[in-house]
Amino acid sequence: MKINSLGLPVEETEILVTELNILLSNFQVYYQNLRGLHWNIRGKRFFDLHLKFEELYNDSQLKIDLIAERVLTLGGVPLHTFEDYIKMNKLAVGKNIHNDEEAIGLIVSSLSQLLKIERIILNQAADINDEGTNSMMSDFIKEQEKTVWMMKAWLEEEI
Repeated sequence: MKINSLGLPVEETEILVTELNILLSNFQVYYQNLRGLHWNIRGKRFFDLHLKFEELYNDSQLKIDLIAERVLTLGGVPLHTFEDYIKMNKLAVGKNIHNDEEAIGLIVSSLSQLLKIERIILNQAADINDEGTNSMMSDFIKEQEKTVWMMKAWLEEEI
């Protein structure tokens, strides 16, 4: 088995890079969805949601950078074109969403899909003792689970 300079198996690390690029692509779509929600939200909850969506897209932008840097750290090349993002995307694309409940629903469904991708990466990283990727996924998952819970509470829905 060939080991890279980080002490990780080369073949499994390449597979992990592919999964991280899938996550990166989906985060880019999530980020753009959040921008659209921020710009287009209307109604009596405008002020609260406008700020919340800005908070979420700023956080997503930071996570996008962390994912891309992890891909580079593992010896890969982060995807960086809209063509690649769309090809790898698994999220619903929100277009012209003005309604508060529809907007929050899109966020919940997007985060649920991101969590699925992150859990795949978490398991793959654990299998090869990639603590750097594992730690990042654990942090993402913990934060996003809390956001899903809060959004579901706002929607008055059960987890």
